[in-house]
Amino acid sequence: MIPEPFDRARIRLRPLSERRSKLGIEEIAATGEGAAPPAGDAAPALDELAREIEKARSRGAPVVICHGAHLIKNGLGPLLARLVSAGWLTHVATNGAGSIHDWEFAHQGRSTEDVRAYVAVGEFGLWDETGKYIGLALLAGGLEGLGYGEAVGRLIAEDRIEVPPLEALEEIARAALDGKAPADRGAAALDLLDAVRKGAPAGEIRVAHPWKIYSIQARCREKGIPFTVHPGVGQDIIYGHPLLAGGAVGRASMTDFLVYASTIERLEGGVYLSVGSSVMSPMIFEKSLSMARNVLARKGRSLDDFTIAVNDLARIDWDWSRGEPPMEDPAYYVRFMKSFSRMGGKLRYVGLDNRAFLLGLEERLRRG
Repeated sequence: MIPEPFDRARIRLRPLSERRSKLGIEEIAATGEGAAPPAGDAAPALDELAREIEKARSRGAPVVICHGAHLIKNGLGPLLARLVSAGWLTHVATNGAGSIHDWEFAHQGRSTEDVRAYVAVGEFGLWDETGKYIGLALLAGGLEGLGYGEAVGRLIAEDRIEVPPLEALEEIARAALDGKAPADRGAAALDLLDAVRKGAPAGEIRVAHPWKIYSIQARCREKGIPFTVHPGVGQDIIYGHPLLAGGAVGRASMTDFLVYASTIERLEGGVYLSVGSSVMSPMIFEKSLSMARNVLARKGRSLDDFTIAVNDLARIDWDWSRGEPPMEDPAYYVRFMKSFSRMGGKLRYVGLDNRAFLLGLEERLRRG
């Protein structure tokens, strides 16, 4: 017998201020001062990658970074913001946790909890403000067709969420039913209407972000650069919060996937940096690339001239320029290399700590 879905209203949430957060953004932020850590054997690869990025940007091609959450936890959000401001990065993508850590740093200057300790007492991830404000940002953003990253970036940049009154939400929903408004907007209005009826505040909600200078989501919002979020339902701490609506998450993340796919469609001559994301990045890339080639082929165009640079800490012994290893070789099961090796273009692996990788790359781009 299939059980009833878990009722999140039973959960006792605690204020985020009561959490013992392990990382302070002011202590770990990559400010750009001082020399980059030595790159060792990876130095030639960084030199060549910097030249490829310079070449891509000189001809107007995209440079995309798709990263895991540890990049933000390593204090590299400000470094990404500098690369965006300088015009080196044209699209930033991450998973749900990357967005959450960036928001928590911007809101309270700290992030990351002791998972073992808090799971043991049934409190891991169950912090009111994180789920509430990100959930409301996605709900309100859905009314305007915003993606996940842009909705959270707007919250950080503007220190506010605007929730229309019940009457306005009901009117939008009715207009959608009558065919006078897009169905997606009507569905977003109903999701937000449900949240308000469950106790979410309406009107202008002020949320301070005293550390927003460190936020890559806010910087991308200010610069008009796509910041897309590609979450997995249930994988992030916000899913325990009653105001986190599945419809809003799905709507916002689908928008972001299609924005991401639009960038990949224009990747000819560009560079794709996959940093610390062993599953999400290769998975969304291969689907988007196939979609793009499907459309471009009917226009007589190709999408083959691009560089993929993968940065991770895993030891890679197989020479992927020779093709895939045999199935009995453990390297065959290194998902991110196997997936990216099938995509065409030029593939390079740089085994290096992501802080050293990005600081070294920034240093080379700055030198020119």
